[in-house]
Amino acid sequence: MYIRVNPRDNVAIIVHPDGAAAGVSMPGGITAREHIPQSHKVALQDFEIGAQIIRYGQAIGYANRAIPAGSWIREDLIEMPLPPALDQLSLSTAVPEPLPPLTGYTFQGYRNPDGSVGTRNILGIATTVQCVAPTVEYAARRIKAELLPRFPNVDDVVAVTHSYGCGVAINAPGAAVPISTLRHISLHANMAGQPMVVSLGCEKMQPKLLFSNDFPVLEDGVLSAGNVIRLQDQRGFGEMISLIMEAAEKRLAILDKRRRETCPASDLIVGMQCGGSDAFSGVTCNPAVGAAADLLVRAGATVMFSEVTEVRDAIHLLTPRAETPDVARALIREMQWYDDYLAMGRADRSANTTPGNKRGGLANIVEKALGSVAKAGSSAIHAVASHGEKVTAKGLIFAATPASDFICGTQQLASMNLHIFTTGEGTPYGLALVPVIKVSSRTALAEKWHDLIDVDAGRIATGHATVEEVGMDLFKCMLDVASGKKTWAEHWGLANALSPFNPGPVT
Repeated sequence: MYIRVNPRDNVAIIVHPDGAAAGVSMPGGITAREHIPQSHKVALQDFEIGAQIIRYGQAIGYANRAIPAGSWIREDLIEMPLPPALDQLSLSTAVPEPLPPLTGYTFQGYRNPDGSVGTRNILGIATTVQCVAPTVEYAARRIKAELLPRFPNVDDVVAVTHSYGCGVAINAPGAAVPISTLRHISLHANMAGQPMVVSLGCEKMQPKLLFSNDFPVLEDGVLSAGNVIRLQDQRGFGEMISLIMEAAEKRLAILDKRRRETCPASDLIVGMQCGGSDAFSGVTCNPAVGAAADLLVRAGATVMFSEVTEVRDAIHLLTPRAETPDVARALIREMQWYDDYLAMGRADRSANTTPGNKRGGLANIVEKALGSVAKAGSSAIHAVASHGEKVTAKGLIFAATPASDFICGTQQLASMNLHIFTTGEGTPYGLALVPVIKVSSRTALAEKWHDLIDVDAGRIATGHATVEEVGMDLFKCMLDVASGKKTWAEHWGLANALSPFNPGPVT
């Protein structure tokens, strides 16, 4: 009838799809005083004004009026607590022991000259500015229709378009974030680290600014004519498209010679994200992802969890797990940076929760964050990456990003070769450059969206599977998808537009 996560919890969430009817008896001698919808909270005791309301063993708020046992605990009955004070956190005081190594797991990937490993073989056409996006997207459609069928070993052609590149303070400190993000995406492992580049010509983010001498689009500091096409140098639209298609044909011939080879699971770089979360997310899909994250860490892989505002209210549970005090301080640094960023916009972390989160039973950002961090599993936090920074370390990494689905996905894309996305309310989200495995919090969603959800974690709530069993299923699914099995988002060709995080001024 209900799920109580922690023995300390004095609220529980309703499991039945139709909710709990008024007057129905529940375990523990509780009688529902009103109809309580599925995934929403029921009071397991009487609350006085100011009493703590506890879920996940943590206070998610305080009763702002007297609440009898059996009542529906709604957002309007809860006073949200202050976030954990960043200057009072424990640093590396409960570092988990290393988990036993997990060996023998492999996938079929593409090895690149720089040592990175791709899970897809994609012709990527990078862009320096949004102005060229429609032209490049037009060319990409032509390339797919006219050229790609001749190169069966290439998975896709992707126009790496975005909303950045001009009309911004390009030298402002905040500009380093989107520039770095787009640089790493343009050199993505799934594009073999060697993109074509299309520039307009007059934009602020010139190719020389986007790339440096360390990257293959430059030859001795000079832009390679074979890799960069500048539209303002061409005579008319037809010539622009012809040049892009000519360069694409040469690049496709090279990519078509690539073959998958056996790679250890340690070559996976997996981004973990949630969107459209509900009160089941912290009970089913996020803990299952956490179990899979532990398996990945044991296998020597890289696992990223992100979304600062969905970590902030649980940061006191994470800094003790940091491998070293320096890692813990780096976590605090990212929390403080985002606190300041929100304050500049006259907002705070409470702006995170959506109407859908609340419809799904999440009362506030505190409850949401406590369920969100379950994706981080139980390993020690090995490193922290700031906004726009490429993750290179192995193990469990916190990669700072906003919580916005499409911005977080774009930021994680700078590093990952595989993406895991959990959802309770549902979203058809996808990315063009990496496969996205979607995991549902409820079986009802998996059945309703049978052709969009890849893994059903709702089996945990109904008792048909354990967290560990679904975690292992997801781990094996990752290896299959990394080896070429298509996700539902890939099947339908669903890909959200890239949206790099830009904390700098727009001019």
